[in-house]
Amino acid sequence: MRIGLDVSGGDYAPEATILGAIEAQKSLDKDQQIVLFGDESDIKKRIEETGVDSSLFAYVHAPEIISMHEHPTKAISQKPNSSISRGFDLLKEGAIDSFASAGNTGAMLVGSMFSVKTIPGVIRPAIATNVPKLKSGFGILLDVGANADCKPEMLNQFAILGSLYSEYVYGVPNPKVGLLNIGEEEEKGNNLTMSTYPLLKSNSKINFIGNAEGRDLFTDHADVYVCDGYTGNVVLKLAESFYVVTLKKGIKDDFFDRFNYEQYGGSPVLGVNAPVIIGHGISTPEAIKNMVLLSKDMIVSKFIDKIKSAFN
Repeated sequence: MRIGLDVSGGDYAPEATILGAIEAQKSLDKDQQIVLFGDESDIKKRIEETGVDSSLFAYVHAPEIISMHEHPTKAISQKPNSSISRGFDLLKEGAIDSFASAGNTGAMLVGSMFSVKTIPGVIRPAIATNVPKLKSGFGILLDVGANADCKPEMLNQFAILGSLYSEYVYGVPNPKVGLLNIGEEEEKGNNLTMSTYPLLKSNSKINFIGNAEGRDLFTDHADVYVCDGYTGNVVLKLAESFYVVTLKKGIKDDFFDRFNYEQYGGSPVLGVNAPVIIGHGISTPEAIKNMVLLSKDMIVSKFIDKIKSAFN
């Protein structure tokens, strides 16, 4: 197993990504290796300075960096030696089994769609995130930003992608799928949700339990919550603020601690031909470590094969 990691991506790179990779490597088996993309000599030097043997990792020299503010499509084409461009090159070739970065989100999406491409049958890939449940565990929310405008057919597919992710990566049997809406009644909502509801209701590949309101999000009401990327991103940013607010207020609570993005590492791009993880721009070493371990779990579960079978 070869897990690709962009060392140059993120606000705290390369220090945070290198420290996170070192911690993640401790949890991997001998036949599982992290492949680091970035300035090879600089990365090796920094690793050796921590007292760790740099030969534990593999390297791909990629001296160019795509910044957070660059145009994604232009950056991918104009910087072929960037860590993100090289990462998708090797992912497409099968030289690595997954690729993760806390760098430019748009560039990661462009690389996903135009390099490894979407799985045949998938209209558009979606980005998924975790939402903590009050009692224990967490649900899956998607899409949270890949598709601001959606059609009912896309949301119907997101339900399948989220359900497969919940079942095979996180081990939730027969996950319950809810459609995020402004009311629980079937006829409630806007044109998108009202048109999506009958598609989900007749979808035999999912365990659809009806509409879910915002207040249901952190309960056991459902395991997978489906919405368009605009709505999902607003909900995600609001949820992320809970942890920050509790810190500022001096509140220590186990439930709100689980809103800390570091615990989940990153958000997978579901529906493309290989495991791709997008990390938070402010990823710390802990977040990077968990992003690598999530990559490993996606590879081990053969999640991509499960999607291909579902859309065959």
